[in-house]
Amino acid sequence: MNLMIEVKDIVKTYKLYKKPIDRLKESVLPMKKKYHEDFNALNGISFEINKGDALGILGRNGSGKSTLLKLITGVLSPTSGEIKVNGRMSAILELGAGFNPEYTGRENIYLNGLMIGLQRAEIDIKMNGIIDFADIGSFIDQPVKVYSSGMFARLAFAVAINVDPDILIVDEALAVGDVRFQMKCIEKMKELKANGTTILFVSHATEQVKRFCNRAVWLKDGVIEAIGESSEIVDLYEDYMKYNSSEDDQSRDAEKVESEINEEIETDMIFPNNPNILSMITKVNINGKKFKTFDQVEVEVEYDVYEKVISGLLLGVALYTPDREYIFGPNTHLEKIELPNTRGRHKVKYTIPRLPLLGGTYNIDVGLFNNEGIVCLDYKQEIVGFTIVNKYFSEGLVYINHEWEILQ
Repeated sequence: MNLMIEVKDIVKTYKLYKKPIDRLKESVLPMKKKYHEDFNALNGISFEINKGDALGILGRNGSGKSTLLKLITGVLSPTSGEIKVNGRMSAILELGAGFNPEYTGRENIYLNGLMIGLQRAEIDIKMNGIIDFADIGSFIDQPVKVYSSGMFARLAFAVAINVDPDILIVDEALAVGDVRFQMKCIEKMKELKANGTTILFVSHATEQVKRFCNRAVWLKDGVIEAIGESSEIVDLYEDYMKYNSSEDDQSRDAEKVESEINEEIETDMIFPNNPNILSMITKVNINGKKFKTFDQVEVEVEYDVYEKVISGLLLGVALYTPDREYIFGPNTHLEKIELPNTRGRHKVKYTIPRLPLLGGTYNIDVGLFNNEGIVCLDYKQEIVGFTIVNKYFSEGLVYINHEWEILQ
């Protein structure tokens, strides 16, 4: 395998001052009195990325993700350590980064292309493809200072992924922009990955990391907490966020939850005014509200498709406890079910022949996705719920088939 990025013992230290005047005092006063505290945003980071890898970078805000990407791209210099990069790099770090607000979109395409090492003649060849991909109409010849955040994202993505990079770096950029553009970007990124482009992908959407990336690294307080196969690292990270993060310690309004899980959404086949709504869940029914362990549970999902066709459309149904503990969540893509994806109203039934759950209350989420679950088209959280009531025969969350054998 060709080594594309080598990060070795990287430390990035910032000086933190309590007051702005302290920075001046430290620089001009004699005796070199220290007015700052050192903060290590990254503290001894080492890893390697090979050609064709898609590496997801996970971590809470402040864990060092963006600092790491800025070091790799050369926007920042490390305090100590070494970074080696092989190949042409294209990056989307912050909205509008690398754009001159006074230049037009077309002029900024030339500017960004020259910055990553393309010749003007090469940019001329790629210009029409970039403009078509961005799809911002006549705004391409307007100063980018008048652009909306979505237009910024479109142009930044269009430039970054249409210049044949060896390495593509994306920092939360998919959070901006409409669903149609997200789908187009994911398709292009998948094409680049298939052709051997190395991708670094930062996203708070862990399912995107799990489904798009083959490897992942979890940063915690400036160090690598775990690195390896993406599904494994995402599971470790989600467990940590669920059980160890104060961000998740939020109380629930029990009465509100009770009313929400019994809500049923139903609409007629009316095309929405919003062109970014491509598909919508219109009705969810369950065959009861009270069950016993081993009863059959049936969930009927009705949904509308407003496009002529949506490639890669999938449906997921997930079981949760009222505390949002994830129990089980299959989807039609993983189980190779061809979901109807043409314009019109469709209905699917999801059946659990023998529900193994023990006594308690449970909620069901239903979601429509595209691109193997990376792009969410519609999601209904806790759309229906049910309770399991048994005469006492076992304890725990699920019933597991088992045997007893008396040995003496």
